[in-house]
Amino acid sequence: MIVLDANRNILLLQRADTGGWGLPGGFMELGETLEETARREVMEEVGLELGELTLMGVFSGADQYFQYPNGDEVFNVTTVYTATARHSRMRLDPDEATTARFVPVEEIPVDLIAPEVPILEQYSRLVKDSQ
Repeated sequence: MIVLDANRNILLLQRADTGGWGLPGGFMELGETLEETARREVMEEVGLELGELTLMGVFSGADQYFQYPNGDEVFNVTTVYTATARHSRMRLDPDEATTARFVPVEEIPVDLIAPEVPILEQYSRLVKDSQ
């Protein structure tokens, strides 16, 4: 989920489990739609309500491989939406992230968790192409 503030900065979280930077998101619960999952995960992780969701893309394959610190391995199929936060008052869930901040697209840190790299590269290209 690419969450933007009023200045079009991107919300990044420093993950509690890996220490790497990434986007808010997570797994679907039974009976949820993709949009409901996106809204719930952002609310749970940082306490932000979102405006309208716009589908950016679906990512899968080798780029979406991830190994958790406990050794579990997954190949994610990631559906990415963009949305603007309705406010900027974050309430961080310490089990999910140790830090959260909005950063300009040109200042995205290099220590991203691997599955986020192609997502943020595509978003960066979209931003550049629209300028």
